[in-house]
Amino acid sequence: MSFKVAFIGAGSIGFTRGILRDLLTVPEFRNIEVAFTDISRHNLDMVTELCQRDIDENGLSIRIQSSTDRRQALQDAKYVICTIRVGGLEAFRTDIEIPLKYGIDQCVGDTLCAGGIMYGQRGIPEMLSICKDIREMCAPDALLLNYSNPMAMLTWACHQYGGVRTIGLCHGVQHGHHQIAEVYGLKKQDVDIVCAGINHQTWYIQASHQGKDLTSGLLEAFERHPEYSQTEKVRIDMLRRFGYYSTESNGHLSEYVPWYRKRPEEITEWIDLGSWINGETGGYLRVCTEGRSWFETDFPNWMKDPAMVFRPEHRGEEHGSYIIEGLETGRVYRGHFNVVNEGIISNLPDDAIIEAPGYVDRNGVSMPLVGELPLGPAAVCSVSISVQRLAVEAAVHGDDLLLRQAFMMDPLIGAVNNPKEIWQLVDEMLVAGETWLPQYADSIAAAKKRLEAGNLIPTLQYEGAARLKVKTVEEMQLDRDTANKNAGESDKGKDREKV
Repeated sequence: MSFKVAFIGAGSIGFTRGILRDLLTVPEFRNIEVAFTDISRHNLDMVTELCQRDIDENGLSIRIQSSTDRRQALQDAKYVICTIRVGGLEAFRTDIEIPLKYGIDQCVGDTLCAGGIMYGQRGIPEMLSICKDIREMCAPDALLLNYSNPMAMLTWACHQYGGVRTIGLCHGVQHGHHQIAEVYGLKKQDVDIVCAGINHQTWYIQASHQGKDLTSGLLEAFERHPEYSQTEKVRIDMLRRFGYYSTESNGHLSEYVPWYRKRPEEITEWIDLGSWINGETGGYLRVCTEGRSWFETDFPNWMKDPAMVFRPEHRGEEHGSYIIEGLETGRVYRGHFNVVNEGIISNLPDDAIIEAPGYVDRNGVSMPLVGELPLGPAAVCSVSISVQRLAVEAAVHGDDLLLRQAFMMDPLIGAVNNPKEIWQLVDEMLVAGETWLPQYADSIAAAKKRLEAGNLIPTLQYEGAARLKVKTVEEMQLDRDTANKNAGESDKGKDREKV
């Protein structure tokens, strides 16, 4: 069996390497074609060298096609795996630091809130360019597997404007599934779940073990867990008030709703600084910054470490390889996928990108009807969908009024800022992102004039309620295992630069 898989944004060591291992664990895939492309030749060369070493030491004859020419890499590909971050760390810093001046304290800033909205403005035009290349260069009806955030916005744009079959993929459902099993003292494979909603706001609406319902006892189970009762306070409080557990981490979830990060003096009540993902101010930016430095310094040691082993027991839980396996071999795979709603969740808009259970086999991807979400979770999702829709249309058309409306409708921004502050915030973020926002050229010129004219609303000198210092390479070298773990968490392929 032979077909071609192309990785866009392949210069992410941990993510690209893991997905490739998962693919090549499938016995029928030992002769597939693999292409890597990235705009950074340096990053691309590192990843190609490392992955080729893994392939060689597992006794396969595959030779990675590595090129900074995206169209060349896409030539005849049947599957495309996308993991880009447009603007890299330079743009990411503005997503976190400018909103802090207006009191908007984000942990991650890649899905909603000010950072997620601007991330989408940069990413959507590039995704549409990628879709054009896929239509022109790939095998007919190629499938795009999108891992890039903001997941729902980018996948929405690809479907509505890109003309390419696209499935958005995330691992939040799997992580929460592990947690639910753990709080009950069970194994993940023994707990059945149904999870539905939108990416990063998906809800475990059913959980059972041997036919016994687990959902009704989840709050008590999480409250008595020694670790999660401290690290997942936002998720537990949402479970308490909405009746269902949410997929997303404590830090992520805290910035998607208006209640937990709007008052600096209260933020530390809801978060835990044992790990960035539990709510640290700018936590993901910190680990991405550290991860970039660490890769550069420690890469020779990666080459000295043992190669990855392509065996089933080492295969990861990312959906991508299992989807391709199901489509190519007919083995049935059940996962949770981001697709156009089209009635799957009956009380969310049909055009929205929802995340829900799906099945894959040789006949394709099938999405069963979920029906109605519980009213509370549906209301939370509906607010975010409105932000997403405005942000997608703004990015596609370069419409800064729609962009400002997306900011106004965002729950956390609206909880912290008034309309005049939001207008000035958007001006600042447009000007800071000029390099990556060509669709806003006229709006940026006007924003510059307003900012230069003076008479501005005073802003804050605010570092955030829970900001930690970025570690130096020397500090990271004192604990290489922790540095590698943090680098892996930061390296989900989403810190690749696109300029």
